[in-house]
Amino acid sequence: MNEKIYKFWGWENANISPVTDEYNGINDPRDLYDALSKVWCAETCAPRMRANWTRENRTMGQCSITAFLAQDIFGGKVYGIERSGGNFHCYNVIGNCKFDLTSEQFGEEVLDYTDNPEQFREIHLAKEEKRLRYELLKRRLKEILE
Repeated sequence: MNEKIYKFWGWENANISPVTDEYNGINDPRDLYDALSKVWCAETCAPRMRANWTRENRTMGQCSITAFLAQDIFGGKVYGIERSGGNFHCYNVIGNCKFDLTSEQFGEEVLDYTDNPEQFREIHLAKEEKRLRYELLKRRLKEILE
């Protein structure tokens, strides 16, 4: 059992297994967080948030592409918390397991993970820049797992 304490919301119960063997070494969302911590970068950050991205706040602007990549690996659904400006902060729900790999970008702010609308990759990834960031994140993850 992993004794490490994580900063992402829901980590304590994020013990679900992958639905694919495409990502060798990713056995649960904590493993995915560890791997993505080596991959998240300014290039994968949402352009509107890029100026605020730092190595100390790696999850900044990474939510939707991370949530859809986690969905690829673990299944389930992606939900979104509406933020100012009409944007949605995305997180994952698989059965009774809810987790948000990029929640730490909000610091001490407490987000409400109840009764949020489902988010769909067909809508999010229809934006070319977001699709390209998702593909870059996915490619870099696979590279470090090889």
